[in-house]
Amino acid sequence: MSRIGKAPIELPAGVSVKVEGNVITVKGPKGELKQAFNPDLTINVEGNHLTVSRPSDDREHRAQHGLYRALIHNMVVGVSTGYRKEMELVGVGYRANATGQVLELSLGFSHAIYIKLPPEIKVETKSERNKNPLIILESDDKQLLGQVCAKIRSLRKPEPYKGKGIKFVGEVIRRKSGKSASAK
Repeated sequence: MSRIGKAPIELPAGVSVKVEGNVITVKGPKGELKQAFNPDLTINVEGNHLTVSRPSDDREHRAQHGLYRALIHNMVVGVSTGYRKEMELVGVGYRANATGQVLELSLGFSHAIYIKLPPEIKVETKSERNKNPLIILESDDKQLLGQVCAKIRSLRKPEPYKGKGIKFVGEVIRRKSGKSASAK
């Protein structure tokens, strides 16, 4: 049996779960999320615990057992505490500015880049003197937040020589020595 799949999910206070057909709805103080799941799997809610069980040990059922348990757990954590990602702009002249749901980025191109963010994501930017600008993204949907962060990061990935680009706070970039370090 899957270790992840068989672990029960603890439902915090204020979080309610409703299963209708093959759609699960999780509601909490931070918002509401819906997820469709394989109708072969069964989801049981008993008190403040939720369990996912599978009908057989088929390869497909085993794979989906852990997957949907993890997705439901991410939904429960999202609607109760939420998710937060911080991104750092490393480079001379790199700037970020948020107005409403539009993020304006100056990344060394000849023009500014404007990104319209989904309404589920809250964005905040910080620019302090002698520090790299920060983009702080918060949401209750982990999948959407990760997708938006990946899109922002893809605009200027950190390069391995000087480390310039958009990176997550705490991310370690493997650095290369330039051509001056080559041995003859």
